[in-house]
Amino acid sequence: MALNTGTLARASSRRPWLTIGLWVILIALSGFVSSRWLGDALTSDIDFTNRPEAKRAAELVEGRFGKQGITELILLSSESDTVDDASFQEAVRAVQAEAMRGGRGVRGALTFYDSQDPSLVSSDRRTTLIPVIFNESGEIADKYPVVQDIVAAGNEADGFKAQAFGSITLDHDFSKIAEEDLRKGESFGVVIALIVLVAVFGAIVAGVVPIAMGVASITVATGITAVVGQFFDFSFFVTNMISMMGLAVGIDYSLFIVSRYREERHKGLEKLDAIAASGATASRAVFFSGMTVVFALAGMLILPTTIFRSLASGAIFVVLVAVLASLTFLPALLALLGDRVNALRVFRRKASVASDSHAFWDRITHGVMGRPVISLIVGAGLLLVAAFSYLDIDTGFSGVSTLPQSSAARQAFDTLSRDFPGGLNSPVEIVVDGNVTSPEIKQGVDELRSVMASDEVFGPSRIELSEGQDTARISAPVLADPSSAAATTAVEQLRERHVPQAFADVNAEVLVGGSTAFNKDFFDITDRYTPIVFAFVLGLSFLLLTVVFRSLVVPIKAIIMNLLSVGAAYGLIVLVFQKGVGADLFGFQQVEVIEAWLPLFLFSILFGLSMDYHVFLLSRIREHFDQTKDNTESVAFGLRTTGGLITGAAIIMVAVFGGFAAGDLVMLQQMGFGLAVAVLIDATIVRSVLVPATMKLLGDRNWYLPSWLSWLPDMSVEGVPQPQAAQAAEPEPAHA
Repeated sequence: MALNTGTLARASSRRPWLTIGLWVILIALSGFVSSRWLGDALTSDIDFTNRPEAKRAAELVEGRFGKQGITELILLSSESDTVDDASFQEAVRAVQAEAMRGGRGVRGALTFYDSQDPSLVSSDRRTTLIPVIFNESGEIADKYPVVQDIVAAGNEADGFKAQAFGSITLDHDFSKIAEEDLRKGESFGVVIALIVLVAVFGAIVAGVVPIAMGVASITVATGITAVVGQFFDFSFFVTNMISMMGLAVGIDYSLFIVSRYREERHKGLEKLDAIAASGATASRAVFFSGMTVVFALAGMLILPTTIFRSLASGAIFVVLVAVLASLTFLPALLALLGDRVNALRVFRRKASVASDSHAFWDRITHGVMGRPVISLIVGAGLLLVAAFSYLDIDTGFSGVSTLPQSSAARQAFDTLSRDFPGGLNSPVEIVVDGNVTSPEIKQGVDELRSVMASDEVFGPSRIELSEGQDTARISAPVLADPSSAAATTAVEQLRERHVPQAFADVNAEVLVGGSTAFNKDFFDITDRYTPIVFAFVLGLSFLLLTVVFRSLVVPIKAIIMNLLSVGAAYGLIVLVFQKGVGADLFGFQQVEVIEAWLPLFLFSILFGLSMDYHVFLLSRIREHFDQTKDNTESVAFGLRTTGGLITGAAIIMVAVFGGFAAGDLVMLQQMGFGLAVAVLIDATIVRSVLVPATMKLLGDRNWYLPSWLSWLPDMSVEGVPQPQAAQAAEPEPAHA
């Protein structure tokens, strides 16, 4: 069974204008669709696709008490006046009047003067809260201008300052900062990538081509997301994921194919034959590498949460588009450019460059293979030491407290935390479903409220009964960041201890809900599905690599090495972000927790990307081994011919991921840093030390496949025989 990428490359190169024309139409259409539909496809909401306890509680509240709306807190403060002064009441009424101005989806605006609720006033009586309730219909982003108008009305009064805090403001600030981080990461990554590509190829045109492939992949994948998003909402972080992965894999895949094309031309093949040869070898490796990445990413689709499925879908879209562009768009472009791909040289290659490049990688390879046991122990030991800190990991959500001090939501949260029992906008809600007028349920409710009153994490609780007297809702503010470990631990205590004790032998269903409970359910689901995803990804990767390389040893080694590099990345993330070692040096925030979604996310992404280098390197080793049956020289040949390219590709990926790590959102800092260090580890210690050391120790056993597996389809990645060149020559090496 042959996947004839060479034939596909030749067909695309023979009809270059048609192929490029179709891609231009696709890119233009994707850009148009994105401009019209992408906004409607994205959301800041994180939801479950199953029904954990927090979601069941929310459904029960909505069914018995009606839709609760979206509450945004307006904080109105004065340096001199108190709520007892007429001027303060006048300012509050102005805010209330602006909020209730008709036709803008506001259901109500409660003030202290209407309710006489003391919890709406700070202890110094110079700040008051005005909860503004919006209807749930429509996009949450469309409500932000209304919030701005309400805040502006509060700031019009002399000596008063108005702030807003709630899901509307948080959504706006997170989206805005994410967009700024996206632009920063893209611009930084593209600049570094261009510099590296020009250094690798020694020509500006050859350096620009891979970037064009990356941009095209991002544009088309974003268009696909906009279309699919009309049926399934995607997290707004999907655009960051598409840009990051699109730049990384789109540029890398094109880098390997363009390099192989130049190598085949250097050997003497005609232009179309060289394109077909690179299609049958490098493009073939790109295809299998891309499929490995897709399989790894598909593991995240198993989790019943919209954030994981959004990130996985966006990454899968852009990887598939990048592979398709590499197999069709790129050969057509090379057919038009021909040797003009080497135009605008920045320096001339010299024979000494080739010999020095080969000598450098030969020294490394033979040095490692000369002492394989020591090299293996040192290399693996370094990775295990780096991974050690992972044992101390604490997971959670960083939350609003990690936003930049300049953000409006962070400033309002700080005021709310200082002057009020924080968390009034995200209470824990215990829903009791049953005959709430019965003595036993009343006793259970009283006991539970008494226990909560003694817990410093909760503020004063309130109780509300449904019209049918069949449901009671107990609400209590969380006196901490609802994403903090203290808040989620309190919810865990409610569910596992306090609720079962208070309602033992009582005929009622009791559910703990609210945003903090939602976070707790997310953590639990992530923990529950992690081993499933690991087994899925490892199993599929093992099967694919077994078929591709027709070996049982190669996939086992690849999996072990990738797990080592992922583990090292985990440990370094904990060391830098959680323990603060080097955080100031990199400009990162030290935080109490690592994002709960990050370990599983990084595993899926890194495992796929790590396979890139293994596939590209091992394909060249296997190609030479099939010709010579010399294991040692084949390993040296593989590293000699791919060393510069993989180094350049790794630098590009590190630059792209590092650009995103330079943003202001802690979650993106952790993600970018983790991806960057893992790629760097994989391209250095794993590829330069562990691979040659293990291949030397195992010898011909690297390619062991038992006879009872001989029925496996032959999908070898090294390609098929190509037309002989007029002259043979060593491949032209990369500069990097």
